[in-house]
Amino acid sequence: MAEFSDIVTSKVRLKIIELFLSNPKEMYHVRGITRELKREINAVRRELEKLEHAGVLKKEIRGNRVYYYVRLDYPFFGDLLSIVAKSVGLGKEIIVNKTKIGKVSFVMFSGRFARRKDRKREDSVDILVVGEVVLPELAALIRREESKRGKEINYTVMSRDELDFRKKRRDPFLLGILAGSRVMIIGDEEDLVG
Repeated sequence: MAEFSDIVTSKVRLKIIELFLSNPKEMYHVRGITRELKREINAVRRELEKLEHAGVLKKEIRGNRVYYYVRLDYPFFGDLLSIVAKSVGLGKEIIVNKTKIGKVSFVMFSGRFARRKDRKREDSVDILVVGEVVLPELAALIRREESKRGKEINYTVMSRDELDFRKKRRDPFLLGILAGSRVMIIGDEEDLVG
């Protein structure tokens, strides 16, 4: 499997990007980042400055602390979010365990789920999985992520035939899922929506 580290060669920068994009609504101060990543403060500061200069992060000074947060208006924010969603946490676990889960055609995270935002409605779905799925294997991965996040993950599983049938019938439930923002973990977005 290709790794994010194949593209970003600085291990500290990689860890910083993963930290910020795994929790895009969080602000972190320099020492907190250093503790979280277990890296030297000078290396962390250097990479934070590079990421700020590149426009990925923004800094804010509060009292005697410098806080950083990810810029949601960064032109490649969505692309980085997609890469991080596939390289850490549940996305990585799904990709690594793809054969155990079954013959999966598509795995889609809702944009809100990938950004760690709360669902807007109770009937919305965090994850859509399409294919011949071994439900106990998928459920075990999702339960582990639920315990890490401390909240329930709402997911839907359907076969490829059911997906095609619901698309032809213009099923409101499926159309609601497909109308929202998404991050594709497995499969091509065009094939899923088209």
